[in-house]
Amino acid sequence: MNAPLIDFDAIKVRQQAAWASGDYAVIGTTLQIVGEQLAEACDLRCDEQVLDVAAGNGNATLAAARRGGRVTSTDYVGALLERGAERARAERLEVQFQTADAEALPFADASFDVVLSTFGVMFAPHHAQAAAEMLRVCRPGGRIGLANWTPEGFIGQLFKSLGRRLPPPAGLQPPPLWGQPAHLQALFGAGAARIDITLRDFMFRYRSPAHFVDVFRRWYGPVHKAFGALPAEAAAALEADLLALLARSNRAGEASLVVPSQYAEVVVTRA
Repeated sequence: MNAPLIDFDAIKVRQQAAWASGDYAVIGTTLQIVGEQLAEACDLRCDEQVLDVAAGNGNATLAAARRGGRVTSTDYVGALLERGAERARAERLEVQFQTADAEALPFADASFDVVLSTFGVMFAPHHAQAAAEMLRVCRPGGRIGLANWTPEGFIGQLFKSLGRRLPPPAGLQPPPLWGQPAHLQALFGAGAARIDITLRDFMFRYRSPAHFVDVFRRWYGPVHKAFGALPAEAAAALEADLLALLARSNRAGEASLVVPSQYAEVVVTRA
């Protein structure tokens, strides 16, 4: 049986609309520690040329610039790049911002010493193409640093809940595959001297499960779009699914919400 043909361009248009909806920066700023840890894992040096792919509102961008990197920050949602530019200006950091597609990066081969992405490139619909582009623009001996949600972690489970209520296009690889060693090996192994993977937890901290759902429903593009696309009964069922997942994952008791979400911190050393 033939695999279904996937219209990556159409999917990308829908994804771009999803990430442009809401305001990801409301969520993104809470994830800053991930960018800082990734910059350290990549042992980033002053004056290195750094590319942040699918940068969102710039967590890895700012982390690299704070360490003296010469950073180019890219995303295919211009409004998110502007949020990153506002943050860079506030800290008087010199960063170049450029609209770019992770699957067709507008840079020459071997242009960068370090290529970063925190919870960004993993959402590109064509996994192999996005990985190939990151390898192409990274110089031999350079580093590709990634932070990717795992399938087993909380956000991986959240996306499974979304998929049950609003199934993705047939044949499309789920984003949390980027958190699995075998998938990372398949994507980067041919161009890598080594791949180092460290599992970490990011802690989501909210007042309650209801508070989390309210914030993500309003501001986090994929959740915002899912609720908007579902009829009332299905939206209520999705809300119940998410509240149940949060209740199971909460380690703070009834007084608050603290939910660990596993992610893979990945450093690919370019061959």
